[in-house]
Amino acid sequence: MATVVVLLIVMVVVLLAVVVVNRAQRSRSNTQLADAKADARRVIERLGGQVYNLVGSDDASKQALADAGERFNAAGSQIEQATTPAQARLAKETALEGLYYVSAARTAMGLDPGPAVPELDGQRSAGQVTEDRSIDYEGRSIEASPNPSATTPNYYPGGRVAGRPVPAGWYSEPWWKPALVAGAWGVGSALLFSSLFNGMSGVGYDAAAFENGYGDGYQAGLDAGADQNFVDQNGGYDQNYDQGGADPGFDPNANLGGQDFGDYGDFGGMDAFDGDF
Repeated sequence: MATVVVLLIVMVVVLLAVVVVNRAQRSRSNTQLADAKADARRVIERLGGQVYNLVGSDDASKQALADAGERFNAAGSQIEQATTPAQARLAKETALEGLYYVSAARTAMGLDPGPAVPELDGQRSAGQVTEDRSIDYEGRSIEASPNPSATTPNYYPGGRVAGRPVPAGWYSEPWWKPALVAGAWGVGSALLFSSLFNGMSGVGYDAAAFENGYGDGYQAGLDAGADQNFVDQNGGYDQNYDQGGADPGFDPNANLGGQDFGDYGDFGGMDAFDGDF
């Protein structure tokens, strides 16, 4: 009888311990989610302040602000639906991308671009346009430039689209947008990339690397493939290894729960950003 009582006590203690641990884990997860959401909302609000207070003065700045507005709406939707810290971080990343468009718009208008925005995922490895280029592709002219102009009004901050890198710069058309919407690149995209960026100093990879998704870990993957091809002369071993979006649209009347963006309007005075994201 005593043994049964002891076993029951042990079972109760174990059950209580499990309950306590589960509650602690849920509390920690809830705290992490709340912190991630608050961090994302802070960036989204700053983006909103610029979207609602800036007015473009030319085609380049107007297009950049329209793109910033699209990211603002997308980030607002993402943060409302976020149920994990990772989803909240994705909303923040979308808002940060929008801030790059704001900076680009301000540059196009001859204004100070403001404080530096934290780097986006894949942005550094994607490279950037460092010289003016113009090519004929499928019967139309496509231009790339490091600066905004009447012929290159479409900005991209640099990063990955549908698994492939797109260099930062100004373009005559958003040649990456079909892949952004469809989630996949069409036939001929590598040829376009090669023609537009071949030999450009700011883009340190070729069309083959573009097709294979050049970016973080790309070279490590190539090195791993080379190691697999190593032949052990003593053992005769030869592996012979061969390694290989939706665009929601800007709604100026969007309501993010009554948030007030008025305090972020004086961007030129550096009030809108504290540089701490």
